Amino acid sequence: MDNRGSVGPAGSVFLRVLRTPDHVPSIWPTHPLTLREALEYGSPQKGLSENINEWRKRNLPNLVRGMPKVAWARRFHIPTFYGKLFLTVVRKDGDVEELGLAGLRMVTTVGVKYICDDFNAGSTEVTNMKYHGVGTGALTEAVGNTALVTELTTQYNPDSTRATGSQASATVSTNATYTTVGTNTVDSAVALTEHGIFSQAATGGGTLLDATSFSVVNLANGDSLQSTYVLTMNSGG
Repeated sequence: MDNRGSVGPAGSVFLRVLRTPDHVPSIWPTHPLTLREALEYGSPQKGLSENINEWRKRNLPNLVRGMPKVAWARRFHIPTFYGKLFLTVVRKDGDVEELGLAGLRMVTTVGVKYICDDFNAGSTEVTNMKYHGVGTGALTEAVGNTALVTELTTQYNPDSTRATGSQASATVSTNATYTTVGTNTVDSAVALTEHGIFSQAATGGGTLLDATSFSVVNLANGDSLQSTYVLTMNSGG
């Protein structure tokens, strides 16, 4: 009996598309918003998902808290500057939830001192104000804030490293804006409630320019939070 056979390589290929968290950046308005526009981007609206409208409803007290002083300054042409924070959740499966405008204000005392120090022979560098930190603490927005209450550390991916934001500037009429967009990805479940713009990437230090508290945003392992921060300054006197 003559038994013959052949042996050759064989294999199977299975494909799955994995979408990265920052593949679809949200485009939020960077111009100075009217109060009507602020409410449009931050309050429940027809056509939005139930989850987004529910989050906006819960967060509305955080948004309207900053409106009166902004309106007052505009009404009387008082030179001022304030921050706007927009939030977008990007799930690890690629789903995007554009939450909207989370808050107005609160530029800190240490933040404005940092800016003024940069005028003094560049002892600091304002271009470093591009790092986005997030946390889970009960932040009370105040000019005296110097840090977040409970900033993430090992939950960041990579560990203890804030997102480095993009940077852009623009001028509109008598206003000028600075915009930075950063995306923080987490490797464990977190319930985020606070955001800050810092002068360095490493946690545990750096100068806090602006602090914002917002209604809880739940992220799972692999999810991301994209934050768009717009600093608005106006001329006058």
